[in-house]
Amino acid sequence: MEELKTGIVLEHVNKSFKAKHVLNDIDISIAKGGIYGLLGPSGCGKTTTVKIITGILKADSGTVTVSGHRMPDIEALQSMGYMAQSDALYLTLSAYENLKFFGQIYGLKGAALEQRIEAVLTLMNLESESKTTVGAFSGGMKRRLSLAACLLPEPEVLILDEPTVGIDPVLRESIWAELRKLAETGVTILITTHVMDEAAKCDRLAMMRQGRIIAEGTPQEIVAGSGMDTLEKAFIYYGKERGVDEN
Repeated sequence: MEELKTGIVLEHVNKSFKAKHVLNDIDISIAKGGIYGLLGPSGCGKTTTVKIITGILKADSGTVTVSGHRMPDIEALQSMGYMAQSDALYLTLSAYENLKFFGQIYGLKGAALEQRIEAVLTLMNLESESKTTVGAFSGGMKRRLSLAACLLPEPEVLILDEPTVGIDPVLRESIWAELRKLAETGVTILITTHVMDEAAKCDRLAMMRQGRIIAEGTPQEIVAGSGMDTLEKAFIYYGKERGVDEN
């Protein structure tokens, strides 16, 4: 369990909004240096889980540990990159100006900041758009810039909420290749998705329905345990088995 403690651990996490129980006894252990996926439809609790991990929301009960720190914790937050579903960008600023602003928030400055800006612009294939006002960007370009921004501090933990929505298939493959490289260097990556082919790329996966974890393991283990031949069919199977097959 010590290795897992250095990644992300949720133990018996519950969350309600008024009378609606959004998360129900969530237990997740994410090892350091891998890609872990939360798979499920909109409204199943993925984003609420992510917001609790990042300290944006507080759980009603249970514990969350990130890199060995009980959350919320300032030290853990400083080593974390977070990309929300909605792009938090300044539309009247250029891509470069946005990255400079966010880099300064992360504590970067001078030559180190300039080097990181150049690196993430290159990574997201945005070098030629660095001086373009973000208000003129397409939705996919804004997602790429948002991802670039959260990579600026070279985080130990990277949390991405539906990061490839609106991004073309070719660039999506490129982004996944870079995420794999980051994981191989020891970065802990948590990604939420509702796309089966992306879920299949994760090292481990938790399937969510109605605020519950209905299956967990490697994609291969989950499929094998269901007796099905695809993740999609496995998702349907576990939903029925757990009694949460209806949205």
